[in-house]
Amino acid sequence: MSYLVLARKYRPQTFEAVVHQEHVTQTLSNAISSGRVAHAILFSGPRGTGKTTIARILAKAMNCKAGPSPNPCNTCRSCVEITAGNSTDVFEIDGASNNSVDQVRELRDNIKYMPAHSPYKIYIIDEVHMLSTAAFNALLKTLEEPPAHVLFFFATTEPHKIPITILSRCQRHDLRRIDLQAVVTHLAKLCAAEAIAFPEESLWVIARESGGSMRDALSLLDQMISCADGPILHDHVLDLLGAVDTETLFKISAAALTQNVSELLNILDTAHGRGRDLKKLYSDLIGHFRNLLVIKVAKNAAALVSFSDQEIEMARRQIQVVTPAVLTQTLDLLMREEQAIRYAVQPRLALEMAFIRLGVLKPALPIEHLIEGLDALRKDFFVDSGNKMGVPPPSYDDVPNGFHGKSAALKEPSAPVYPQKIAETSAPKNKPVETGETAESLDRAWQDILSRISIDYPMLAPNLTLSAAKTLSKSTIEIEVSGSKFNLNMVQREKSRGALAQVCSDYFGRPLQVTIHSGAIEISDHREGKEEEQQRKNEALRHPLVQDVIEIFDGKVVDVKMS
Repeated sequence: MSYLVLARKYRPQTFEAVVHQEHVTQTLSNAISSGRVAHAILFSGPRGTGKTTIARILAKAMNCKAGPSPNPCNTCRSCVEITAGNSTDVFEIDGASNNSVDQVRELRDNIKYMPAHSPYKIYIIDEVHMLSTAAFNALLKTLEEPPAHVLFFFATTEPHKIPITILSRCQRHDLRRIDLQAVVTHLAKLCAAEAIAFPEESLWVIARESGGSMRDALSLLDQMISCADGPILHDHVLDLLGAVDTETLFKISAAALTQNVSELLNILDTAHGRGRDLKKLYSDLIGHFRNLLVIKVAKNAAALVSFSDQEIEMARRQIQVVTPAVLTQTLDLLMREEQAIRYAVQPRLALEMAFIRLGVLKPALPIEHLIEGLDALRKDFFVDSGNKMGVPPPSYDDVPNGFHGKSAALKEPSAPVYPQKIAETSAPKNKPVETGETAESLDRAWQDILSRISIDYPMLAPNLTLSAAKTLSKSTIEIEVSGSKFNLNMVQREKSRGALAQVCSDYFGRPLQVTIHSGAIEISDHREGKEEEQQRKNEALRHPLVQDVIEIFDGKVVDVKMS
């Protein structure tokens, strides 16, 4: 007789022997005991988790001579035939190779015949999602109202591909991925039954490589036992699987957290020399740092990470003085580099660059410290940039729904206060008047004219803020405009001159022509102010705290505003 692999030799024959699927096996046992087994049952879940196995056990439970019973005897004719796979009343059909409508029609025609010697005729269709649409349609009516002696058990890894009309006619049970600890425990039990000494750390490596599939784990265990010549060593298992042990991952994380770039490169060179898959090494490293972060922040870490109890304690000692922000920052860097390494033509070079970035990564500052530093930096630059107005810089708390998340009412804007140097030039020094007007009365008249302009011509009024009436005659009024060339150009426009002449004529009660000339224009000061402001902006951008914020949050500077 040919060798029987472990996955077949130790296939569960009772519900109690199924590993880590108690939520399904207990439900089925209760249904059998109460006589409430559905005529169509769908088992869905990842590969190698026991879908077909549970379907076979359920078939034995329904056709057992002592049944229906949740505990089949495994000795009667029906149980023995189902276990051997040659029962005349239980049909195991591969949906991938029997997916045509003609084959389903043949099945539909045969179900009307009674079972040979069992209570039920049972059809187990594996990978049922592979049936064609026409085959599903041909099965609809039969699946909804089958004969009393017929049961359908379906198994699939992709239930979303099954038509909703089929799903609605089935009782569905979803199987879970098998917990790593359960896989290790089961493998250890089988090794003891086979009288094979197998290192426990190697069993953890096999469990991780299986991805929660018991069949995959048993296949890998079979391979390790067959390849070993003498005692099975942990290094031998790692070499055969091309896997990286957790000890190497802990060395990498220790070197990364202490920013030891030389050690990181040495570990990478050793892994490359031993023929390890560097892309898989990087994937395992991302999972390793994820486990470290979960252990740092979660209370029930043992249920959330793929570590043994010993490895969990080792991880806690390693990250004892490390903040969650540092681990988050490190994991974020690894995730950003993952795509570049996945498609790299030279994986070693790409991985070395990622390790170098990991080794020189600056620790992340707490958000509270960043806020305090930015607030202090903003105040320093506000004062140094020449706050001639005497207005204190606004706090973040003054911003509605601002940086601190506080809601504050908008404050009324205060009246503009102009720099003293410009204000002094705006006052007219010589005011020769005619027609008996005094300087004081002309100044009051000009203020009244500005008030009217602000109402009738609001777009013109801001340009006359630093202007004054110079002289007034019977037919002419002379206006001096100070401030900037922009103000002067706006007032000298024909439309603006006409509006100004109209208001002055109405105020004095006689036609007047407006003469406009320039006063003190602050050209050089304005240019120097712009240059100084730009210099301040550049200094702010080069500040180490600003650079840290940009690096930590992967941001970019959109604008710099100087208060």
